[in-house]
Amino acid sequence: MSVTPAAFRRLALSLPEASEAAHMGHPDFRVRNKVFASLGTPDGGWGTVRLTPEQQGVLIEAEPAVFKPAAGAWGRRGWTHVRLAAADAETLKSALGMAWRNTAPKALVARSTA
Repeated sequence: MSVTPAAFRRLALSLPEASEAAHMGHPDFRVRNKVFASLGTPDGGWGTVRLTPEQQGVLIEAEPAVFKPAAGAWGRRGWTHVRLAAADAETLKSALGMAWRNTAPKALVARSTA
């Protein structure tokens, strides 16, 4: 079951204090002005989440059809592409939650159930 860009957007914006902005010509999702996810990179069928390199490795190993590292240094730092056509909502929700927790201030994470 695939996830649409609209579903990606809805799940990202459901996280505490998440907002949508844009940079480099594609929508991104932020918590307190720090990007934790984006849509449309490398193209319209993909999203991107901000993971740790360790989280990235686990997800790529578990679901190589869904996740792949971003190119270059971005990917080595944990930024991970999500193939929307191969993802299901629960997998995406989990990855977005990790990305949000990696980016949000510690006090906000501590108060959240996300």
